[in-house]
Amino acid sequence: MTQTLSKLARLLVVDDQEANLKIIGDLLGASGFFEIVLASSGEQALQLLAENHIDLVLLDVLMPRHDGLEICRRIRAQPQWEDLPVIFLSAADDKSLIVRALEIGGVDYVTKPFNRHELMSRVRTHLALKLTRDQLKQVAEDKDELIGILAHDLKNHLGGMRMSVQLLQTRSRVHQDERLERMAANINDATLRMLTFVEEFLANSAADRGLSIKVGAINLDRVIASAVAPHAEVARRKGVVLEHACESGATVAADAKALSQVLDNLVSNAVKFSPAGKLVRVSVQVVAEGGGLLRVQDEGPGFTEEDKLHMYQRYRRLSAEPTNGEPSTGLGLSIVKKLVQAMGGRIECDSQPGLGATFIVSLPGPNGSNHGETDRRVNNGASCLRI
Repeated sequence: MTQTLSKLARLLVVDDQEANLKIIGDLLGASGFFEIVLASSGEQALQLLAENHIDLVLLDVLMPRHDGLEICRRIRAQPQWEDLPVIFLSAADDKSLIVRALEIGGVDYVTKPFNRHELMSRVRTHLALKLTRDQLKQVAEDKDELIGILAHDLKNHLGGMRMSVQLLQTRSRVHQDERLERMAANINDATLRMLTFVEEFLANSAADRGLSIKVGAINLDRVIASAVAPHAEVARRKGVVLEHACESGATVAADAKALSQVLDNLVSNAVKFSPAGKLVRVSVQVVAEGGGLLRVQDEGPGFTEEDKLHMYQRYRRLSAEPTNGEPSTGLGLSIVKKLVQAMGGRIECDSQPGLGATFIVSLPGPNGSNHGETDRRVNNGASCLRI
């Protein structure tokens, strides 16, 4: 424990009885390991928390005006204090009260009168646990930052390699060198697979670290048009019919960039897993109470019941295979679900093996309303564009 307490830990002791504050302050302060901050009310405790870096709170349960349970709730409601250890102190040995105290966020409960060694042991233990959590969090952040830097650099190099090998392919065709053309095609394919993985890995890492979602009123028709267009040429080359419904008038509360990424992943997957001659359709459904439903429907191989259990897990490869050898990392649907949930929406999949799949993204309206059903009235004024 010497390493844990090599730096003075700052403890906030909260009790409405001056005698108790003196006893606890003297008891813990005498160890030489702690700096003691005293508060005689819940309001003063919250003020001191805002003004000081506190490592652990010792909080009396029974206090006038705002009791310890209420103060703990208010502490836990603040993101900057959500991991702050709170040890409850009380003369009441009421089991139901102890359970309530732990349920609202307390890490421990010590009854009065205090046993000096017990109190010291509890405090030291929870400080050590906090230090371990903080260190693990820092290690994880450092790892993510390092991997992100490496992945970004790798992405840039892979992009350069792909441009070079595509130029090589063009020149090999001009010189009618079939062997060189095959070699260039293999390099291009391998580079594309690596580049796809790096791009999706970066997107997934960004989602894991926390999304900066800026929700505003978004017109779904415009987002669909811009998101579908980049996949038109790929669909045409594969012989897949790609169409989208527009003029629905649906407006939702969403983040434009995140929503575009959701559509990009879903449309890309639908085209990727569709055989030639099949249809991929992206449509919008307006719901009466506000908001909208996005549907991305394909006529590909569909999903098995086993697939449905794992389809949103990272790096999980499902039963279907891309129809033209396209790369698949198993990250796309994981990213989609995180983005949809971050915008306050839901995603569902309706599919049977051999009968294609329909992904339904439910998004709230601009006024914050959401909807619990996916079979609302379709806007009959929608028209279709085929690409």
